[in-house]
Amino acid sequence: MHLICALWLLVQPPSQPWQIIDAPQSSVVYAKDGTAIGELGRQIRTSVPLGSLPAYVPEAFIAVEDRRFYHHDGVDVAGIFGVLKDALKGHARGGSTITMQLVGNMHPDVVSRRDKSIDRKLREQDAAREMERHYSKKQILEAYLNQIELGHGWYGIDAAARHYFGTDAAHLTLSQAATLAALPRSPPYYDPIRHPDRATARRDLVLRLMADQDLIPRAVADRAKRDPLIVSPDVHGLAPYFVDAVRADAEHAGIPVDSGGYRLYTTLDANLQRAAIMAVRAGAKAVEDRPGYANPTYGGASKDYLQGLLISIDPATGEVRALVGGRDYQDSPYDRALSALRQPGSAFKPIVYAAAIADSIAANTVVYDTAIAIPLDDGTTYKPEDSDHQFLGPLTLREALARSRNTVAVQLGLAVRIDTVIALAQRLGITTPIAPFPASAIGASEVRPIELVTAYAPFANGGTAIQPRTILHVDDRSGHLVWAGQGGPTMPALDSNVAYIVRDMMRDVIDRGTAVGVRKVIGATLPAAGKTGTTNDETDVWFIGMTPDLVTGVWLGFDHPRPIAAGAAGGSLAAPIWAHLMAQYYAAGTGHQPVEWSPPATLITAELDRRTGTLADSATPPDQRYTEYFLPGTEPQALRFDITTIFSGGPIQ
Repeated sequence: MHLICALWLLVQPPSQPWQIIDAPQSSVVYAKDGTAIGELGRQIRTSVPLGSLPAYVPEAFIAVEDRRFYHHDGVDVAGIFGVLKDALKGHARGGSTITMQLVGNMHPDVVSRRDKSIDRKLREQDAAREMERHYSKKQILEAYLNQIELGHGWYGIDAAARHYFGTDAAHLTLSQAATLAALPRSPPYYDPIRHPDRATARRDLVLRLMADQDLIPRAVADRAKRDPLIVSPDVHGLAPYFVDAVRADAEHAGIPVDSGGYRLYTTLDANLQRAAIMAVRAGAKAVEDRPGYANPTYGGASKDYLQGLLISIDPATGEVRALVGGRDYQDSPYDRALSALRQPGSAFKPIVYAAAIADSIAANTVVYDTAIAIPLDDGTTYKPEDSDHQFLGPLTLREALARSRNTVAVQLGLAVRIDTVIALAQRLGITTPIAPFPASAIGASEVRPIELVTAYAPFANGGTAIQPRTILHVDDRSGHLVWAGQGGPTMPALDSNVAYIVRDMMRDVIDRGTAVGVRKVIGATLPAAGKTGTTNDETDVWFIGMTPDLVTGVWLGFDHPRPIAAGAAGGSLAAPIWAHLMAQYYAAGTGHQPVEWSPPATLITAELDRRTGTLADSATPPDQRYTEYFLPGTEPQALRFDITTIFSGGPIQ
């Protein structure tokens, strides 16, 4: 007997087809200000109670799907006769009640609605009647409205309301409710995003049926028919690349987001993200609109058009404020910001200069920008040069970085040893392998964009390495904390004095160097520093810029590397994207007011002549004077304290 019972239990399904079970919930992702920016889950759904909905929302579904819902026992016998009658006239239509639909949608493994057999229909009717014996009409209707699939993988009335109309179900208008009620018959056919004419016609039918059934006054229905059909066509949300990153980080932390019901509160600045998307798209289009541009363009037949990415990080906390992994997520969900490997070009040079400054090579040291030939182990000779094919002669380190001279960076890399540069890059946050060759000093080794941007954070924050983070904390559906985000500052990577000097050198890149055009956009007073980058054959262009609040990297290029355009450079293509984003972020009235960087007290300062790198004197013109910063012991000899001079005048009395 016990064996028979055990076997009977084994063959029973986990639930009976008449049972109402909890539908899978999606995990909702929120920006830092509480704005919902995406959902994660096998089914995008947030269940809501029936009582939270305007009365016309369920009434719209009842009018078109099951007008006798409150009068049948789960099977509408009168409706079935009507279906048979119409079928004889050649007008086939469905005869499933809301309860029958719920049975089929909630238990597809038991009663599959794809099965068109009479046997399936009879089993579905039996289950519907049994469901009506166990549950109230209100419970059934609530379950149905939360269960039904309404297109694009959006399940239930609330998810559909958010994604089609940008509102929650509790605030749907009558017209919007009727539009959603039109979808169960065929979500693809009546899709209001892709087929607005069909959706409008069926919406109007729903409104007419509601009036015919005295659910709403005729005048109200007529008014609702005049409402324009306005949808939110951004199927993938505000920050799809960022949401993908959140999913990966959550799963890495062991949060089963696909099982649903979690609330993930993230680091994203929703306003900055919107501006970042527009800046990348506008910047890339500006390149495509240039006279003579010969590559495929966005919107054309080829999908291999010019791509772009942008990453913005808070250098103090590592919190990712904006992330754009490409120009169009629907065309390509591949996240270039996190996954691509690209040569950084001259955007790598600040790391080389930091290694040199840390090795007591002062920023006013003169190095010759001249032709050099470096024999390599394979028997070849490496001869670095710049895109202008010129050599500028003696330059200070500060001037060489501002002008991004390649031979100077290579000489510095060799002077401090390439392995020292590589070790510093790793401390700053770059984990991808960097080849121990001279060309790595000018960015020949590929890196991940997120790591390159992260490596700039210590220059902005005084020398501390950071770990990028996307999640602040995760709550369950009851609001209980289940996980607190990790990341933020880790350990010192640079001496704070070195970080300040190199950042100050990068200010010259913007004020008078390869990114001088930035000042025209951001104004003269915003504290800003950065570095341009352009790779061989103009295949990658970069600008990584920083303010006291943000470190932001911009890249343009092709997924399959090829020249962007003749004369393409980071300063002319990528830097304007950064500049326009920062100008908008720091515009008057936004409340963003950065505090100017201040030098560490241990630095030594001196007024120098920009042309010579020597101490300024009475003959130095005012426009050539500038303040230079030195590590103790690297300042000009005339400023050094010599203890032996104390005794030069004889013994102390």
